[in-house]
Amino acid sequence: MTNHPQGMLGVLYIISAPSGAGKTTLVKSVTDTMQGVEISISYTTRPPRQGEREGVNYHFVDKAQFDDMLSRDAFLEHANVYDYCYGTSRDYVLERLRQGIDVILEIDWQGAQQVRKALPGCVTVFILPPSRDALAERLRSRGLDTDEVIQRRLREAVNEMSHCREYDYLIVNDDFPRAAADLSAILAVHRLSQRYQSVSLDSLLRSLLG
Repeated sequence: MTNHPQGMLGVLYIISAPSGAGKTTLVKSVTDTMQGVEISISYTTRPPRQGEREGVNYHFVDKAQFDDMLSRDAFLEHANVYDYCYGTSRDYVLERLRQGIDVILEIDWQGAQQVRKALPGCVTVFILPPSRDALAERLRSRGLDTDEVIQRRLREAVNEMSHCREYDYLIVNDDFPRAAADLSAILAVHRLSQRYQSVSLDSLLRSLLG
């Protein structure tokens, strides 16, 4: 699957989920198999976790740098999550969309609300776990957090999931291959819309209708 026809804007996708629902792995499976779509790398004041790399997982900045970007209106959206700040570069996203590239934002419901106001044409997807027990087990199996932090994440997950009805699409990540196929289908269907196909198939349509 390639970029959109020349002159057509890319589509902005927002993918949200409670921590542990498998959002990052699902999104990576899509970007690894589909052309013309990429993940926007957020800025964060959170310290890197083991195995995370600058410019790959996040742009890691300190609070002073983050506040400076915030004062310059450099963020399309920003939020405070678990005591750390996260933000999406406005210039990066808009430039990639102008180039006809689809962009995925992995952000929470707070950021999603901000982006909807700024770019109402975005497409939103919420990833749900199959159960609270499954979510708790996934958080524990990651081995990244203490029991106290895990309990806090589980409490916050209920609040996050209460916003799922604000989204265009809901996917339950119970069976990973099926969930990945569902997410890929959402991206694919937007490239089959009349709006985009009428441009990419212009020559064929003129030959059929002429």
